[in-house]
Amino acid sequence: MAGGYPLRRHEAPSVTIAAAGAMVTEALAAAERLEGLGVGADVVCVTSADLLFRAVRARQGLQDGPDWILGQTFPAERARPMVTVLDGHPHTLAFLAGVNEVPSRTLGVTGFGQSGSLADVHRYHGIDADGIVGAALDLAG
Repeated sequence: MAGGYPLRRHEAPSVTIAAAGAMVTEALAAAERLEGLGVGADVVCVTSADLLFRAVRARQGLQDGPDWILGQTFPAERARPMVTVLDGHPHTLAFLAGVNEVPSRTLGVTGFGQSGSLADVHRYHGIDADGIVGAALDLAG
């Protein structure tokens, strides 16, 4: 993989959800719920934040390397406000909104040491489907 790929494309998206790892399932659930609310969502699966960051740096002329993955994963004609989500620090994916200079909400884990079921911990950090839906609705207006 070159860093990511579109997992779900909506015919008329209002928002893009970029998710990594275990959060992809929550992102897809959120996209389904958003569609029920009349808000279309594209979902991008991030397989390597590092490779996408390198592509951004290459596009900026700050390092050598290919940047074609950005056009395939985040095409300019589909640029929409973006929610990023992963079960790590939210800054890890925050740079993705800069690919097309769109407004964003970055969801992730900012504190450590909590315990509970996976669903409880995801809810606590706001990275469950509810948190993603809320962030997307904030952006979609």
